[in-house]
Amino acid sequence: MTPVDPAPRPLHPPLFPNYPFHPHYFDRGSGLRMHYVDEGEGPPVLMVHGNPSWSFYYRNLVKALSGTHRCIAPDHIGMGLSDKPDDASYAYTLAQRIDDLDAFIASLKLTEPLTLVMHDWGGMIGMGWAVRHPEQVARLVILNTGAFPLPPEKPFPWPLKFTRTWLGALLVRGFNAFAFGTTVIGCRRNRMPANIARAYCAPYNSWANRIATLRFVQDIPLSPADAGYAIVKHAEANLHIFKDTPAMIGWGGKDFVFDAAFLRQWQKHLPHAKVHLIPDAGHYVLEDAADELIPLITQFVRSSAG
Repeated sequence: MTPVDPAPRPLHPPLFPNYPFHPHYFDRGSGLRMHYVDEGEGPPVLMVHGNPSWSFYYRNLVKALSGTHRCIAPDHIGMGLSDKPDDASYAYTLAQRIDDLDAFIASLKLTEPLTLVMHDWGGMIGMGWAVRHPEQVARLVILNTGAFPLPPEKPFPWPLKFTRTWLGALLVRGFNAFAFGTTVIGCRRNRMPANIARAYCAPYNSWANRIATLRFVQDIPLSPADAGYAIVKHAEANLHIFKDTPAMIGWGGKDFVFDAAFLRQWQKHLPHAKVHLIPDAGHYVLEDAADELIPLITQFVRSSAG
């Protein structure tokens, strides 16, 4: 299970605008390859995406930081430019995702702690790894995500509930409804340009290639009976480990899933974190408020370097 680079080939096609990165692949075993971006040199910054996005979400942050930092952004198995196996070949579970990230980071053989940037379900995956290896975390950047169960005052959003029905699953697998829908509602300040929306949806271009966008939603643990719930509770119980770790929260105020209830939970667990609330931005906050948020993240990462 070591990083592998493919034979020389052209960079990603124009289908992915502003994503001029050479592809890298990590051999996860069993014939599965995890694609990742690896740009720049210096202290490492690991960027963990959620569902239904992929490393494309971080393209502008990679460009902003790669002059001073090594920016690493993997695509989860089944997502982005990584392999997309069927259920018989891969367990689409939170436990598997954390194990994947653990193996991937170990393969990089980093010599210093990293900055962990997390969005959406990437927060639970990233913090699931972080509580195993707190000594490897230099700072945290938290973007509309969670690392704890659904807050008590927060009802499970109906679009996610619907996605877990047979009809919702059909729309996700048959019509790419989850990826497409998120491009529509994910940006509230500025409408997502059509070419950018196409790039978000492009990896999920068939029934087979949309498996992960559905499995992610089906795997959300809501009660102790659900697979992954114990992992989520364990992460929450250990967030205190990072009470002195430099942390920044960049938050879109118009996210209907990761809303104010989630932000309050983060502030409860990490009261020292610098909070940048962007009231009119949506779930894809790094996309919707790039001009405002990326300089803030860049300043935070560089000012707390060393």
